[in-house]
Amino acid sequence: MNSLPAILRRLPSRYAGHLDRDRQAAPQVFERLRTLLTSLALPPGSPLSRTALAGQFGVSSTPIRDALMRLEEEGLVEVFPQYATVVSRIDIGLAQQAHFLRQALELEIVKRLALEHSKRLVDELNTTIARQQKFAKAGDFEQFMGADNEFHRELYVATGNQELWDLVRSRSGHIDRLRRLHLPTPGKAQDIVRHHRLIVKAIAANQPDDAQRHLRKHLSGTLGYLAEIRARFPEYLSE
Repeated sequence: MNSLPAILRRLPSRYAGHLDRDRQAAPQVFERLRTLLTSLALPPGSPLSRTALAGQFGVSSTPIRDALMRLEEEGLVEVFPQYATVVSRIDIGLAQQAHFLRQALELEIVKRLALEHSKRLVDELNTTIARQQKFAKAGDFEQFMGADNEFHRELYVATGNQELWDLVRSRSGHIDRLRRLHLPTPGKAQDIVRHHRLIVKAIAANQPDDAQRHLRKHLSGTLGYLAEIRARFPEYLSE
């Protein structure tokens, strides 16, 4: 396995370069590290050197420590005091819990939006889908996942539930990594784009039952292939 400094040197600066000095360091370190973990740029089992991270981001050890503590709370890293910090394996139980939470919330959200929504929302969702399609064609999975998250965030914001999106995101690290393993499967990215289009079409047509049906199928797309993913990446998943 490549060393942490070698991995970080290969990453675009938006992920591993120096931070914005006009903003607090710890939240920026947390967001960048979380992105590196959920994108699998830092895969399960990778060692995380606080000294190397501090040097890469150009900060002291304190923001690194604070960011790693938050990541530990999400179960994305394991900290062994006086020994090492490593990226955790994907916890299937936590991934399933995140799926349950997200499905419960988003089924109600798309129902409400299908009953009452603005044309502006439909236009915004379709614009985000068009960006996803562009990233899918380019094979840019990191940008694709960013646009995917933006699509779902827009649904929460449209119903006044930004804080619930923040909650869902804080619980989704394990299922996001599972999705990232599954995403390169031929046809998977296009399936996601198609499901998003069907959800928006149902919302625009004031069809709550169809919106919920398409969303349920969409959100279950990765867990339904769990056995296949485990067979391909046994070293990444927990027992």
